[in-house]
Amino acid sequence: MKIAALILICMFAVPSLAQEITVAAAADLHSALDEISAQFKAETSKAVKVVYGSSGNLFQQIQNGAPFDLFFSANSDYPKKLEAAGLSAAGTYYEYARGHIVLFVSSTSSLNIQQGLQVLLDPSVKRIAIADPSHAPYGQAAVAALKSQNLYDKVSRRIVVGENISQAASFVTSGAADVGIVAKSLALMPSARSQTRFAEISSHEYPPILQTCIVLKSSKQQALARRFLAYVRGPEASKVLQQYGFEVPSAKTVQPLR
Repeated sequence: MKIAALILICMFAVPSLAQEITVAAAADLHSALDEISAQFKAETSKAVKVVYGSSGNLFQQIQNGAPFDLFFSANSDYPKKLEAAGLSAAGTYYEYARGHIVLFVSSTSSLNIQQGLQVLLDPSVKRIAIADPSHAPYGQAAVAALKSQNLYDKVSRRIVVGENISQAASFVTSGAADVGIVAKSLALMPSARSQTRFAEISSHEYPPILQTCIVLKSSKQQALARRFLAYVRGPEASKVLQQYGFEVPSAKTVQPLR
Protein backbone atom coordinates (compact mmCIF):
# COMPACT_ATOMS: atom_id res chain seq x y z
CA MET A 1 0.00 0.00 0.00
CA LYS A 2 2.85 2.40 0.83
CA ILE A 3 4.43 1.81 -2.60
CA ALA A 4 1.10 2.44 -4.36
CA ALA A 5 0.58 5.62 -2.40
CA LEU A 6 4.08 6.81 -3.30
CA ILE A 7 3.43 6.16 -7.00
CA LEU A 8 0.22 8.22 -6.83
CA ILE A 9 2.05 11.08 -5.13
CA CYS A 10 4.73 11.08 -7.83
CA MET A 11 2.13 11.00 -10.60
CA PHE A 12 0.48 14.15 -9.30
CA ALA A 13 3.69 15.88 -8.21
CA VAL A 14 5.48 15.72 -11.58
CA PRO A 15 2.96 17.86 -13.52
CA SER A 16 3.13 20.45 -10.74
CA LEU A 17 6.93 20.63 -10.97
CA ALA A 18 6.75 20.82 -14.75
CA GLN A 19 4.14 23.59 -14.74
CA GLU A 20 4.98 26.14 -17.44
CA ILE A 21 3.36 29.06 -19.20
CA THR A 22 3.94 30.24 -22.75
CA VAL A 23 4.11 33.96 -23.45
CA ALA A 24 3.68 35.64 -26.85
CA ALA A 25 5.82 38.77 -26.76
CA ALA A 26 6.82 41.65 -29.03
CA ALA A 27 10.37 41.34 -30.35
CA ASP A 28 11.57 44.52 -28.62
CA LEU A 29 11.23 42.70 -25.29
CA HIS A 30 13.72 39.94 -26.10
CA SER A 31 16.47 40.62 -23.58
CA ALA A 32 14.30 42.27 -20.95
CA LEU A 33 11.69 39.54 -20.83
CA ASP A 34 14.34 36.81 -20.90
CA GLU A 35 15.83 38.33 -17.75
CA ILE A 36 12.46 38.78 -16.08
CA SER A 37 11.45 35.20 -16.89
CA ALA A 38 14.71 33.87 -15.45
CA GLN A 39 14.20 35.88 -12.25
CA PHE A 40 10.63 34.64 -11.96
CA LYS A 41 11.75 31.04 -12.33
CA ALA A 42 14.49 31.53 -9.72
CA GLU A 43 11.94 32.85 -7.24
CA THR A 44 9.03 30.53 -7.98
CA SER A 45 10.52 27.44 -9.71
CA LYS A 46 7.92 28.00 -12.46
CA ALA A 47 9.11 28.09 -16.07
CA VAL A 48 8.18 30.73 -18.63
CA LYS A 49 8.59 29.99 -22.34
CA VAL A 50 8.60 33.11 -24.50
CA VAL A 51 7.82 33.23 -28.22
CA TYR A 52 8.92 36.51 -29.82
CA GLY A 53 7.59 38.12 -32.99
CA SER A 54 5.84 41.19 -34.35
CA SER A 55 2.79 42.15 -32.33
CA GLY A 56 0.54 41.92 -35.38
CA ASN A 57 1.62 38.42 -36.32
CA LEU A 58 1.25 37.20 -32.73
CA PHE A 59 -2.19 38.81 -32.59
CA GLN A 60 -3.25 36.84 -35.66
CA GLN A 61 -1.89 33.62 -34.18
CA ILE A 62 -3.89 34.19 -31.00
CA GLN A 63 -7.04 34.86 -33.02
CA ASN A 64 -6.41 31.53 -34.78
CA GLY A 65 -6.20 29.66 -31.48
CA ALA A 66 -2.45 29.53 -30.76
CA PRO A 67 -1.98 28.10 -27.24
CA PHE A 68 -0.45 31.11 -25.49
CA ASP A 69 -1.12 32.02 -21.87
CA LEU A 70 -0.21 35.72 -22.03
CA PHE A 71 0.30 38.30 -24.76
CA PHE A 72 2.78 41.17 -24.37
CA SER A 73 2.19 43.56 -27.26
CA ALA A 74 4.23 46.57 -28.36
CA ASN A 75 1.01 48.57 -28.59
CA SER A 76 -2.38 48.86 -26.92
CA ASP A 77 -4.53 48.19 -29.98
CA TYR A 78 -4.05 44.43 -30.31
CA PRO A 79 -4.73 43.56 -26.65
CA LYS A 80 -7.77 45.86 -26.68
CA LYS A 81 -9.13 44.07 -29.75
CA LEU A 82 -8.67 40.69 -28.05
CA GLU A 83 -10.35 42.05 -24.93
CA ALA A 84 -13.28 43.36 -27.00
CA ALA A 85 -13.60 39.93 -28.64
CA GLY A 86 -13.84 38.24 -25.25
CA LEU A 87 -10.47 36.51 -25.61
CA SER A 88 -8.76 38.02 -22.57
CA ALA A 89 -9.14 37.05 -18.92
CA ALA A 90 -11.17 39.63 -17.01
CA GLY A 91 -9.20 42.38 -15.30
CA THR A 92 -5.80 41.52 -16.76
CA TYR A 93 -5.30 44.30 -19.33
CA TYR A 94 -2.23 46.24 -18.20
CA GLU A 95 0.15 48.86 -19.60
CA TYR A 96 3.54 47.47 -18.59
CA ALA A 97 5.81 49.93 -20.41
CA ARG A 98 6.27 52.74 -22.89
CA GLY A 99 8.82 52.23 -25.63
CA HIS A 100 11.09 54.58 -27.57
CA ILE A 101 12.74 54.54 -30.98
CA VAL A 102 16.34 55.44 -31.81
CA LEU A 103 18.63 55.90 -34.77
CA PHE A 104 20.88 52.86 -34.81
CA VAL A 105 24.18 52.43 -36.66
CA SER A 106 27.28 50.27 -36.59
CA SER A 107 30.04 51.48 -34.27
CA THR A 108 32.23 51.89 -37.36
CA SER A 109 29.75 54.15 -39.16
CA SER A 110 30.91 57.70 -39.90
CA LEU A 111 27.35 59.06 -39.78
CA ASN A 112 26.71 61.84 -37.26
CA ILE A 113 23.46 60.48 -35.87
CA GLN A 114 23.35 63.22 -33.22
CA GLN A 115 21.89 65.49 -35.90
CA GLY A 116 18.76 63.35 -35.82
CA LEU A 117 16.61 62.04 -38.63
CA GLN A 118 18.03 64.58 -41.09
CA VAL A 119 21.12 62.38 -41.26
CA LEU A 120 19.08 60.02 -43.43
CA LEU A 121 19.44 62.52 -46.29
CA ASP A 122 23.20 61.90 -46.33
CA PRO A 123 24.11 60.47 -49.78
CA SER A 124 26.08 57.65 -48.12
CA VAL A 125 22.88 56.24 -46.61
CA LYS A 126 21.74 53.63 -49.11
CA ARG A 127 19.48 51.46 -46.91
CA ILE A 128 17.37 52.37 -43.89
CA ALA A 129 15.98 49.50 -41.82
CA ILE A 130 12.62 49.62 -40.06
CA ALA A 131 10.13 47.00 -38.91
CA ASP A 132 7.19 46.24 -41.18
CA PRO A 133 4.67 49.01 -40.39
CA SER A 134 1.76 46.85 -41.54
CA HIS A 135 1.94 44.79 -38.35
CA ALA A 136 4.84 46.04 -36.19
CA PRO A 137 4.14 49.01 -33.87
CA TYR A 138 7.79 50.11 -33.92
CA GLY A 139 7.65 50.23 -37.71
CA GLN A 140 4.57 52.42 -37.46
CA ALA A 141 6.40 54.72 -35.05
CA ALA A 142 9.35 54.94 -37.45
CA VAL A 143 7.10 55.98 -40.35
CA ALA A 144 5.33 58.53 -38.14
CA ALA A 145 8.67 60.06 -37.10
CA LEU A 146 9.83 60.31 -40.72
CA LYS A 147 6.56 61.91 -41.77
CA SER A 148 6.71 64.38 -38.89
CA GLN A 149 9.88 65.82 -40.41
CA ASN A 150 8.66 65.54 -44.01
CA LEU A 151 11.31 62.93 -44.74
CA TYR A 152 9.28 59.86 -45.57
CA ASP A 153 8.73 60.62 -49.27
CA LYS A 154 12.40 61.57 -49.65
CA VAL A 155 13.79 58.31 -48.19
CA SER A 156 11.02 55.75 -48.72
CA ARG A 157 12.78 54.11 -51.69
CA ARG A 158 15.77 53.36 -49.48
CA ILE A 159 13.77 51.71 -46.71
CA VAL A 160 14.26 47.99 -46.13
CA VAL A 161 11.65 46.27 -44.02
CA GLY A 162 12.21 43.64 -41.35
CA GLU A 163 9.53 41.15 -40.35
CA ASN A 164 9.82 42.50 -36.80
CA ILE A 165 11.95 45.04 -34.96
CA SER A 166 14.63 42.47 -34.09
CA GLN A 167 15.16 41.67 -37.76
CA ALA A 168 15.33 45.37 -38.59
CA ALA A 169 18.09 45.79 -36.00
CA SER A 170 19.93 42.75 -37.36
CA PHE A 171 20.03 44.39 -40.81
CA VAL A 172 22.23 47.10 -39.27
CA THR A 173 24.49 44.78 -37.27
CA SER A 174 24.99 42.52 -40.31
CA GLY A 175 25.79 45.43 -42.63
CA ALA A 176 22.67 44.94 -44.76
CA ALA A 177 21.51 48.45 -43.83
CA ASP A 178 23.47 51.64 -43.11
CA VAL A 179 21.13 52.86 -40.40
CA GLY A 180 18.01 51.64 -38.65
CA ILE A 181 15.12 53.13 -36.73
CA VAL A 182 14.68 50.56 -33.99
CA ALA A 183 13.53 50.04 -30.42
CA LYS A 184 15.80 51.57 -27.79
CA SER A 185 15.63 48.29 -25.87
CA LEU A 186 17.43 46.49 -28.71
CA ALA A 187 20.16 49.14 -28.87
CA LEU A 188 20.77 48.53 -25.16
CA MET A 189 21.15 44.77 -25.49
CA PRO A 190 24.56 43.62 -24.18
CA SER A 191 25.34 41.98 -27.53
CA ALA A 192 24.75 45.28 -29.37
CA ARG A 193 26.63 47.73 -27.17
CA SER A 194 30.13 46.95 -28.43
CA GLN A 195 29.10 46.86 -32.10
CA THR A 196 26.71 49.77 -32.45
CA ARG A 197 25.86 53.37 -31.57
CA PHE A 198 22.45 54.97 -31.17
CA ALA A 199 20.81 58.38 -30.76
CA GLU A 200 17.34 58.88 -29.38
CA ILE A 201 14.57 60.24 -31.57
CA SER A 202 12.44 62.81 -29.77
CA SER A 203 9.21 61.31 -28.48
CA HIS A 204 7.45 64.37 -29.89
CA GLU A 205 8.10 62.99 -33.40
CA TYR A 206 5.81 59.94 -33.06
CA PRO A 207 2.73 58.81 -31.10
CA PRO A 208 3.41 57.23 -27.68
CA ILE A 209 4.34 53.55 -27.90
CA LEU A 210 2.06 52.22 -25.18
CA GLN A 211 2.95 48.58 -24.58
CA THR A 212 0.23 46.49 -22.97
CA CYS A 213 -0.44 42.90 -22.03
CA ILE A 214 -3.26 40.52 -21.17
CA VAL A 215 -3.75 37.03 -19.81
CA LEU A 216 -5.61 35.01 -22.42
CA LYS A 217 -8.96 33.51 -21.50
CA SER A 218 -8.00 30.26 -23.24
CA SER A 219 -4.99 29.74 -20.93
CA LYS A 220 -5.05 26.44 -19.07
CA GLN A 221 -2.65 27.93 -16.51
CA GLN A 222 -4.71 30.91 -15.38
CA ALA A 223 -3.33 31.04 -11.83
CA LEU A 224 0.29 30.88 -12.94
CA ALA A 225 -0.29 33.35 -15.79
CA ARG A 226 -1.78 35.86 -13.36
CA ARG A 227 1.10 35.26 -10.99
CA PHE A 228 3.59 36.09 -13.74
CA LEU A 229 1.63 39.23 -14.64
CA ALA A 230 1.74 40.29 -10.99
CA TYR A 231 5.50 39.76 -11.04
CA VAL A 232 5.86 41.93 -14.16
CA ARG A 233 4.04 44.68 -12.28
CA GLY A 234 6.46 44.43 -9.38
CA PRO A 235 9.71 46.31 -8.63
CA GLU A 236 12.16 43.63 -9.81
CA ALA A 237 10.66 43.41 -13.30
CA SER A 238 10.20 47.18 -13.50
CA LYS A 239 13.91 47.66 -12.80
CA VAL A 240 14.83 45.33 -15.66
CA LEU A 241 12.49 47.13 -18.07
CA GLN A 242 14.01 50.48 -17.13
CA GLN A 243 17.52 49.13 -17.72
CA TYR A 244 16.47 48.43 -21.31
CA GLY A 245 15.21 51.96 -21.87
CA PHE A 246 11.51 51.44 -21.22
CA GLU A 247 9.40 53.82 -19.19
CA VAL A 248 7.34 51.96 -16.64
CA PRO A 249 3.96 53.04 -15.24
CA SER A 250 3.92 55.14 -12.11
CA ALA A 251 3.41 53.25 -8.86
CA LYS A 252 0.17 51.29 -8.90
CA THR A 253 -1.35 48.68 -6.67
CA VAL A 254 0.57 45.49 -7.35
CA GLN A 255 -1.11 42.17 -6.71
CA PRO A 256 0.82 39.86 -4.38
CA LEU A 257 2.14 36.60 -5.83
CA ARG A 258 -0.26 33.76 -5.10
